[in-house]
Amino acid sequence: MSRTAHIIDDALGAVGNTPLVRLDRIAKEEGLECNLLGKVEYMSAGGSVKDRIAKRMVEEAEKEGKLVPGRSVVIEPTSGNTGIGLAMACAIKGYSVIITLPNKMSLEKEAALRALGAEVVRTPTEAAWNSPESHIGVAQRLQREIPGGIILDQYRNINNPLAHEYTTGPEIIEAVTGTASTDSHPSSGKVDVLVAGAGTGGTITGMSRAIKKKHNKECIVVGVDPKGSILAYPDELNTEGAGDPYVVEGIGYDFVPDVLSRDPADVNEWLKTSDEEAFAAVRLLMRHEGLLVGGSSGSALSGALRWLHSERGRAIAQTKGANVVVLLPDGIRNYMSKPWFLKMALEAEPSPLARHIADILKTSKSDVQTNVASLAGGIESRTSAIKKEKRPDAVDEASR
Repeated sequence: MSRTAHIIDDALGAVGNTPLVRLDRIAKEEGLECNLLGKVEYMSAGGSVKDRIAKRMVEEAEKEGKLVPGRSVVIEPTSGNTGIGLAMACAIKGYSVIITLPNKMSLEKEAALRALGAEVVRTPTEAAWNSPESHIGVAQRLQREIPGGIILDQYRNINNPLAHEYTTGPEIIEAVTGTASTDSHPSSGKVDVLVAGAGTGGTITGMSRAIKKKHNKECIVVGVDPKGSILAYPDELNTEGAGDPYVVEGIGYDFVPDVLSRDPADVNEWLKTSDEEAFAAVRLLMRHEGLLVGGSSGSALSGALRWLHSERGRAIAQTKGANVVVLLPDGIRNYMSKPWFLKMALEAEPSPLARHIADILKTSKSDVQTNVASLAGGIESRTSAIKKEKRPDAVDEASR
């Protein structure tokens, strides 16, 4: 399924077929003997793993006659990436799009959506999923009142997990089985462990089914869920920090979507991760592997490393040739104004080289340092105080 050198018809032809990249530097630092591999989804056309489900949901809805050119209006509640994928597909196919997006989600996501022609309605982050004021509730109201409105519904649409069962999973299998075992990089020839975060849950469910059904039924699938979410199984795992807010976007929910399989046959184990762990792992991926990933990629990697250092995972971690695949859902493009990223990128401990530069320039009248706290605070204040009168308001937004 590798990309070939030919002209594609449109950007949808560049969805998926993302690389599986060795994370050897992180593996070495962590003392791992296994192959640690990252499936880098920000290299898809729209910038995330959600391009895959957007493409499939739109194309299948067209085949079923649910989407009618010139009449249908696609409406979708999303944390952003599915919306971007849908906006990209609909820009190409000529459909109008409305995205309902919780206030927590980044300004970059809204900007990308609007650039692709979507209308964006922000909703209160704290609204429960079944509240009329939530991104789901507002989308449902718009569907009822807008002629031709249709919610493709990533939370229940079977084409969500199928997109990953038919593309993401097979791509991983093909990459692993198609790479020869060598003295420098021995390989078992199979996917031994798969680690992924869960939002709607379609990604981990679909990949698991592809790998377990047709490749390696003994593959261990580990789900990663942020503290404050309730997706992990068994439910007792969700007790600590239940309902607490978390900064990481795109994973975790306060309800269990229909497309997520919590069957232990599909997802064998679950781990809960914190924002702090996630952002530390993002820094590892950037500084050690040169991968400009988003926060949920950090959640997945931090969960993978914790599992590999656990009693259950230690045997795999120390097995040469064992293949551990981590799904890295998106890139940093959507989060560059977020205080967590700015502080991480600009407030790091000065390197010896930075100190040497400062010594060279110490007689200069120029200020050679950036005031990171004021920069981050300034950007945060600007992004949280966007002129709301310039965009459609959800219930209660204007009063926030």
